[in-house]
Amino acid sequence: MNENRTIRNRKLAEKVIAGLKSRHMEGFYAESKEEALKIALDIIPEGSKVSWGGTMSAAEIGLTQVLSEGNYEYIDRNGAKTPEEKRQREIEAYGCDYFIASSNAITEDGILVNLDGNANRVSCIAYGPEHVVMIIGMNKVVSDLDSAIERTRHEAAPINAQRFDIETPCKKTGSCADCKSPQSICCQLLITRLEMHPDRMKVILVNDDLGF
Repeated sequence: MNENRTIRNRKLAEKVIAGLKSRHMEGFYAESKEEALKIALDIIPEGSKVSWGGTMSAAEIGLTQVLSEGNYEYIDRNGAKTPEEKRQREIEAYGCDYFIASSNAITEDGILVNLDGNANRVSCIAYGPEHVVMIIGMNKVVSDLDSAIERTRHEAAPINAQRFDIETPCKKTGSCADCKSPQSICCQLLITRLEMHPDRMKVILVNDDLGF
């Protein structure tokens, strides 16, 4: 990554981390994917029961692979053989020790914005798992809440839709149509402006472009 961008990301991350602290969340900054992985593994003790919410960012730093292969009780919904088994694993995630996620956007003052279809991801971010660990690339930092919602709906969602076998307008056009499609992945919007339990949410900002 360009040195000037790295310097800017480092300084901006300090502002975001201060904002997170004011909202009862703990922030970390990693100069690389490798450093982000180390920070995450330092947070998550071996033997923990862990699950995740379909985050590409955690996969890109290698975290989901390490957790699935290491000494952890790993709840993998993608390994389910039937829709019923997948639902059961998603429900089991509410009782896990550490839930791994990312955020569709984060504001400079530490507000997290996430949009979901099935809502298993946003509901676990909001409540259930004892701890939530978020891996967020600096490409997702925006100036304010309106910009965060804009990024989530008009950038993250149409890109994310390309991964799925669905027939939503955004998959066809690449642009949000504010649809009410039965297959919409934009059903539940979660704005995390404050964490009630101060030790619960950990946010690792990464000096890289991660996820969507």
